[in-house]
Amino acid sequence: MSATVQREPDRRAGWWARGGRRIPRWQLLRYLLLLAVLALTIGPFLWQLSTSLKGPGEDIYRYPPSLLPHRFTLDNYAGVAETIPVWDFALNSLKVAVTNVLTNCAGAALAGYALARMRFTGRKSALVVFIMAMLVPVESIMIAQFVTMRELQLNNTLLGVVLPGCIGAMNVLLMRNAFAALPYEVEEAAFVDGANAWQRFVRIALPSVRGTLAVVAIFAFMGAWDDFLWPLIVLSDQSKFTLTIGLNFLHGTFADNQRLVAAGTVIAVLPLIVLFACLQRSFFRGVGEGAVKG
Repeated sequence: MSATVQREPDRRAGWWARGGRRIPRWQLLRYLLLLAVLALTIGPFLWQLSTSLKGPGEDIYRYPPSLLPHRFTLDNYAGVAETIPVWDFALNSLKVAVTNVLTNCAGAALAGYALARMRFTGRKSALVVFIMAMLVPVESIMIAQFVTMRELQLNNTLLGVVLPGCIGAMNVLLMRNAFAALPYEVEEAAFVDGANAWQRFVRIALPSVRGTLAVVAIFAFMGAWDDFLWPLIVLSDQSKFTLTIGLNFLHGTFADNQRLVAAGTVIAVLPLIVLFACLQRSFFRGVGEGAVKG
């Protein structure tokens, strides 16, 4: 019989987890750092959510602060709907965001495929132009965009809000990298079988980069839904305001009632959370697709 001798682990060498597995101190510090970043990231949202659920008799400025409401209520959300037409504003934002998603997914996919898989004169120059477009601050061209919308008579329209951001340079580069990472042998086989460029794009290339399309969709939706400055410049009719502009009325008229402001903030953030929860698997897969080859 052979006896198995188990050594007593030297607990002075580092931290130990269940089962005697050694966890280095640097890894523990990394976990603590990640927890701190997580607290800084979701802490403000949790505080806004908590404030939106507190009743009028509860002091939201008490010390030490209380994260859990003592008197749970949803009246603050009803108060937002009574103060401003929040659902009309949300519908306008939804129209802008969905249109932005569709135009970015279609336009960025077509441009990215052309830059990655097709051979034409000036392809490298076009790629440089897209990269340089990312370096230009949006604020520096906003006056030119406003003048253009005015000449096209698109001021005070939702189309004027959508048009400047209908295709983003970053989204084009993401799609270009995703298409460039695909093996050429697959398309060559389709070309031998008689498939033209459009058929290769729709039937072969596009289904292979669905993850990157999800990334583009999320970025486009978030950019359009959260945009405040450009809709504020273009829109003047209150019936066409987006949600971010409409919620600004809560700060002006009811600046002392932070419960309504917090409830409006949660209403604005909730669609983004739902969208990311539905597309998170495709999102992380798409980030890898777009980062394989530059």
